Amino acid sequence: MRVLVVGSGGREHALAWTLRNRGSATVFCTPGNPGIATVADCIPCDIADTAAVAAAAEHVSADLVMVGPEAPLAAGLVDALSARGLRAFGPTRAASELEASKVFMKTLCARYEIPTAPFRVFHDGEAAAAYVRRAARPLVVKADGLCAGKGVVVAGSVDEGVTAVETLMVKRRFGDAGARVVVEDVLPGQELSVFAVTDGVDLVPFLAARDYKRLGEGDRGPNTGGMGAVAPAPGVPEGMLDRIVDEILAPAVWAMAQEGRTYRGVLFAGVMLAADGPRVLEFNVRFGDPETQVLLPLLETSMVEVADAVLTGQVNRLALRWRAGTAVCVALCAAGYPDRPRAGDVIEGLDAAACDDRTLVFHAGTAVREGRLVTAGGRVLNVVGTGGSVDEARVRAYGVAERIEFAGKTLRRDIGVEPHPTATETTQAVEGVSG
Repeated sequence: MRVLVVGSGGREHALAWTLRNRGSATVFCTPGNPGIATVADCIPCDIADTAAVAAAAEHVSADLVMVGPEAPLAAGLVDALSARGLRAFGPTRAASELEASKVFMKTLCARYEIPTAPFRVFHDGEAAAAYVRRAARPLVVKADGLCAGKGVVVAGSVDEGVTAVETLMVKRRFGDAGARVVVEDVLPGQELSVFAVTDGVDLVPFLAARDYKRLGEGDRGPNTGGMGAVAPAPGVPEGMLDRIVDEILAPAVWAMAQEGRTYRGVLFAGVMLAADGPRVLEFNVRFGDPETQVLLPLLETSMVEVADAVLTGQVNRLALRWRAGTAVCVALCAAGYPDRPRAGDVIEGLDAAACDDRTLVFHAGTAVREGRLVTAGGRVLNVVGTGGSVDEARVRAYGVAERIEFAGKTLRRDIGVEPHPTATETTQAVEGVSG
């Protein structure tokens, strides 16, 4: 099996690693990164150019293409690949609207009674700001479109809410992505990330994971794409995963089919465990980052087998096999992350991970310059430790993280520590993205 992975971050490194090591596929990646190059042949390509990606897939005679990031999916990459007769794992452009438009997602939930936070949609900045002032309570302000993980603001005060509206709708910090906004209530509770694979009819969930989005310990500081993750998520009530499937994921798959947007691929629900049950905060249309980095090391089933079940409509026959234990991921970030990450700092100590077969290092933002590995993104490396317990996995992950060095290295030291903060302290649905 010849598989082309599309993307260049830690998620794509994890996908390439599992394809190579759990199923012995011949793996290619475009554009890839130095870490991915150790397990796959990397092909330079602008993944925003759907024709170029399709040409790369044909060039390597790919039997399967797995798309990592959300932007190419929203741009219709799967449609373009399918038009050329290539097998592509991921939703179509129409189905990707579930992530590409917060307005579409929220209104879909309202139409089909999928539990979510109360919300309002605004097309006018003045009207949105007036609503925030009248509400006079903490609110979440979300840009409608994709904003590379920075289009959601949890506003703890009226001033913060008005500023968020002005930044998105008036100043257009993210361009047309902020032409419309969703303003919704803050939901208290614990957050979960739940993935499922679906062929448009049936679905099979993965283990529940938990990620940590704020920059600093105790979930303080600015939002990021994700500072770490743990799987399985500790403290999840018995039967809750079944409720999330029955009340959120399965209704979403059915709703998309009713809308004429049959959904095939990975469906990722960011869920809040509120007092009265699970509520969906967001849907993502691909594997999450950094949750993928803790889920795939525990997954024994080959991703080729998973993709084949989706593409042949046989998810009802798919039984995922999991290794016992826990995985913890710690993101090592560049100086200045998340606002102005610095590039070009030399990375040393990566051989530390090779000392223990229960640790992995996935490259998220690295490059090779003058023969040396350097930082080249906000999130630079994802260090993953596995073990029989959260504490054991944490010790392994942090042991390696401490031995890797680069100037300005930034990390959180409380990944996997419970209790996890409530939504009033966290991002409540920030898009997970590489970098």
